[in-house]
Amino acid sequence: MAIKLHPSFAVHPGAWLRTEIVEPYGLSVTIAAEKLGVTRQAMSNLLNGKAALSAEMAIRFEKAFGVRAETMLRMQAAYDLVEARAHEDEIKVERVAALA
Repeated sequence: MAIKLHPSFAVHPGAWLRTEIVEPYGLSVTIAAEKLGVTRQAMSNLLNGKAALSAEMAIRFEKAFGVRAETMLRMQAAYDLVEARAHEDEIKVERVAALA
């Protein structure tokens, strides 16, 4: 039996990073972007949930704040899966049978 993640547990990592890291450190989006060596637009898109967290960005946050990149990437994967499950009935595939 597979364990299903309740949608309420899947938080976009950008929202979490904003509320748990960026804001408590008193950083603006612009300053956070400068410190991590990315554009303001890239940081804004991530923190506002408009862009996914990349492996590179996760490493940048890890180096700057000490949060494990793997943890943040698991958050992204969980969020992506819940988003896909929300419309899984629209995903049409043909079941493949084993040849042997």
